[in-house]
Amino acid sequence: MIRRAVTYSGRVQGVFFRATAKRCADAHPVTGWVRNEPDGTVQLEIQGEPVALEAALADLRAAKSGNINNEAAHDLPVVEGEAGFEIRR
Repeated sequence: MIRRAVTYSGRVQGVFFRATAKRCADAHPVTGWVRNEPDGTVQLEIQGEPVALEAALADLRAAKSGNINNEAAHDLPVVEGEAGFEIRR
């Protein structure tokens, strides 16, 4: 089990990016959240087994490749007991 924080920049707000991230995450056994940031980026935290996590992120990249200019990621400690994937405001 791993957890990763990902920050996306580009035209990632106002284009259903968070809803797409949730749809991609819900298609895989992962948990976490996604939210818009005041600086125009989108922050995502996702956790699960490495194959599932990478598959969810690959689906999001494929769905929103025209909107993403940059993606910066780093690993985080796993959050125990987290359930589901949510859109945060």
